[in-house]
Amino acid sequence: MEFPLRNNRQNIINKKNISILIAITLILFTIVRLSYPFLKYSSKNPEEIYPPYHAEDESIKIKDQDYEKCDISTGEWVPNPEAPYYTNKTCWAIHEHQNCMKYGRPDRDFMKWKWKPDGCDLPVFNPYQFLDIVRGKSLAFIGDSVGRNQMQSLICLLSRVEYPIDVSYTPDEHFKRWSYVSYNFTLAHYWTPFLVKAKEEDPNGPTHTGLFNLYLDEFDESWTNHIDEFDYIVLNAGHWFYRPAMYYEKGRIVGCRFCQIPNITDFPKTYGFRRAFKTAFKAINSLENFKGITFLRTFAPSHFENGLWNQGGNCVRQRPFRSNETLMEGENLDLYMTQMEEYRVAEREGKKKGFRFRLIDTTQAMLLRPDGHPSRYGHWPHENVTLYNDCVHWCLPGPIDSWSDFLLHLLKMEGWRSHKERNSLA
Repeated sequence: MEFPLRNNRQNIINKKNISILIAITLILFTIVRLSYPFLKYSSKNPEEIYPPYHAEDESIKIKDQDYEKCDISTGEWVPNPEAPYYTNKTCWAIHEHQNCMKYGRPDRDFMKWKWKPDGCDLPVFNPYQFLDIVRGKSLAFIGDSVGRNQMQSLICLLSRVEYPIDVSYTPDEHFKRWSYVSYNFTLAHYWTPFLVKAKEEDPNGPTHTGLFNLYLDEFDESWTNHIDEFDYIVLNAGHWFYRPAMYYEKGRIVGCRFCQIPNITDFPKTYGFRRAFKTAFKAINSLENFKGITFLRTFAPSHFENGLWNQGGNCVRQRPFRSNETLMEGENLDLYMTQMEEYRVAEREGKKKGFRFRLIDTTQAMLLRPDGHPSRYGHWPHENVTLYNDCVHWCLPGPIDSWSDFLLHLLKMEGWRSHKERNSLA
C-alpha cells in the first residue's frame, strides 16, 4: 500500500520541478531575446540603449502639399537637438571606419542637424512609416562603399523598431542580404564600384591605388542578373572613377584615365563615368521581368582641404556650410551634371517600357557638410594603418542619416501618385 502513495508523491514533485524549469526557461528565453541586439554593448545610460520613443512616430500623415510642391534638393541645414536617433553603442551595423565616436572624435554637433528644403519641410525619418510602406517588399543598394555606408545608416535608423537577420547567400561581404522578419522586408547591398564589368589589372598602379580595366559597354552581371526580384533599387557611383583605369569598348582599348602608358589617350574621368552610367541604365531598361523603381542617389562630394586625399588633405571642420558659403563647381559639378544627363536619357527610354526612374538628389545637401566625414577618426591613433584621412565616407550617426529622410519622402510620393491614379480611374 505504501508504493502507490510514494509514487504519487514523487510524480507530483517531478511535475512541480518540471513546471518550475519550464517557467525559468521561458523567462530566460524572453529576456535574452529582448536584449539580444544589445548584448554586444554595455551602457550605464538607458537612453543610449533604447532611443527615445514618440507615439506620433507610428502615425502616417499624408498632406497634398508635401508631395506636390516640395523640392527637397536645395535648402539649408538647421539645428536638430533631438538627433541622433541611435548611437554607435546601440547599432552593430556601423562599419569600423565610419565609427567616429568609438575612435575618439571629440565634437558632437555634427550629428545634430537636419536638412530643411527651401520653402517646405522634410520630416525626419520615421522608421515605423518606412517599414509599413516596404512591408512585403525588397530594396537593394547597388554601387560602392558610400552606398554601403547608406545601407548601414538605414539599418541603424530602423533599429528603433527591429533588427534584421543576415540571410546572405554567400559569405562575401560585398553581397549582403538582411531580412526584417516581422515585416517580410529584404534589404541588400551589391558591391559594384564602377557599375560595369571591371577587373583589377595591377593592385599597385601608377598612383598606388590600383589600375583597373573597365569594360564600359559590358554589364556587371554580379548585380544585373539579380535585381529582377527587387521592388526598389538605389544606384550610386562616383569616387572610384578618380582611380587610374584602362577603358575598353567592344573588347578593345579606347583610352584610359591617368594610366601613364605611352600612345594611349588619357580621357577625363567623366568619359568613363558617363559610359558606365549609360551601360548601367541600359542594363536596367533591358530587363524583362523587373517591375521595380530605380532610384539614382546622386554624387556625394568629398571635402579634402589643404591637399589631395593622398597628399595630406583632411576635413576638420565642425559645422555645415551655409548655402551662400560654397558653390558646386569643378569636378563636383562635372560629375553631377554627367549623372543627371544620363539619368534623364534613361528615364525617357524607360518610360516607353513602363519603367520608373526616380532621383534622390542629395548632392547640394552633402556639398554643405564638410564636417561629417571620419577624417582620422576611423581607427585608433596608435594603430599602424595605411589609410588616409577619410573625407569621402560619412560618420555614423551623421549627415547621411538624412538620406533616409529623402528616401522615405520619395516612397511616400510614390504612394501618393498611386492614390491619385486610383482616384482618377474611379
